[in-house]
Amino acid sequence: MLIARSPVRISLAGGGTDLPAYYARHGGIVISAAIDKYFYVIVNVASGRNIQITSSDYHTFYRHGGKDSFLWEGDLSLPLAILHEFDFSSGISLFLASEVPPGTGLGSSSAVAVAIVKALAMLREQDMSKQEVAEMACRIEIEKLGMPIGKQDQYASAFGGLNTFSFCRDGTVVREPLGLEPETIQNLERRLMLFFTGSAHNSASILQNQRAKSEDDNSVVVASLHRIKSMAEEAKRLLLTGALDEFGWLLHETWQQKRQLGEGVSNPDIDHWYELARASGAIGGKITGAGGGGFLMVYCPLERQEAVATALEGEGLRRMDFQFEFGGARILLHSAQGVPLAFRR
Repeated sequence: MLIARSPVRISLAGGGTDLPAYYARHGGIVISAAIDKYFYVIVNVASGRNIQITSSDYHTFYRHGGKDSFLWEGDLSLPLAILHEFDFSSGISLFLASEVPPGTGLGSSSAVAVAIVKALAMLREQDMSKQEVAEMACRIEIEKLGMPIGKQDQYASAFGGLNTFSFCRDGTVVREPLGLEPETIQNLERRLMLFFTGSAHNSASILQNQRAKSEDDNSVVVASLHRIKSMAEEAKRLLLTGALDEFGWLLHETWQQKRQLGEGVSNPDIDHWYELARASGAIGGKITGAGGGGFLMVYCPLERQEAVATALEGEGLRRMDFQFEFGGARILLHSAQGVPLAFRR
C-alpha cells in the first residue's frame, strides 16, 4: 500500500496570468499559498489484469479488465491519463478522496494530478523533484487532456508554502519562495477568511472564454490581465514589507479587475455576498479560482471577523478554518518499503 497527499491552494494575486494564452505573449506572475486541506490517493498493487479506481468525491467506481486499451474520459479521465503516462495497464487499485469538494476554486483538480503523479513515480522508483512532479502534472492536464487551465495550481500543490511563480514566454516556470517574516505569515493567515458559497463552478467554460479573449491583444481581458499582473508585483512588495491592510485594499482592486475577465466570473449572489462582507468590516477579497462559485476569500481585521462571519453565515455561507501548508506533495505511507508511517519528500 502507498498513500500520497497534496495540498490545495489559495491564489493571493496574479490569477489568470498563468494561462498559456496570456503568458506565452506577455509573461505572467502569481502569488499563491498552499493550505492544509489535502487530496489523498491510496494505491494498492495486486496481481491480476484489473485496473480499479474509486472516487469518493464523484461517487464513482471504474474497473478495467485489461484486455483492451482504456480511454481517459469522464470524471476519472485525469487518473486514467496519469496511469497511461506511467504505463500502468493492469494490477493496480486507486482510492481517491479530497478534503474539499471538486469545483470550488482551490485548485483541487491539479492537487489530484500532483498526488497521483507523486504516488506513481514512487511506485516506478522514479526520483522526481517537486519541479518535475509539477511539470508532469501540467503537461498531462493541459496538453494530454486539453484542459483550458493555467499552471499555478500544480506548482503550488507540489511545492507547498507561500511562493511567487513567474511564467515565462517559453513555458518555463520559476518558483521563488516569498520569504515573509514569521510574524507576517501568522498575521496574514489570521486575517484571511474562507467561506464556502455552497456551489461549485464550471471553471472550464470560464477559462475557455478567457483564453479566447486573451489571444486578442486589444481586448478588455488582456488590459485587465496586464493590470492584474502589475498588481501582483505590488502585492509582493506589500507582503514583503508587512503592509497587510494595504494588501487587503489591493485585493479589492484586483477583484474589480478580475470581474472584467468575462461572463461567469461573478454573479449577483457573489456580488451581494462580497459587498455584505465589506459592509461588515472586510477590506477586500475575491472568489477563489476562475470564479463563478466555490469559496469566497476575504481579508478582514481581527476585530471585525465576528461581524463578517455572522453576516455571511446568515446568508447560508459556511466558514472553513485553514492554515498555510509548507510541505507540498508527500508520500505518507509506503508499506512495501517497510516504513509504515514515514513522511517522504
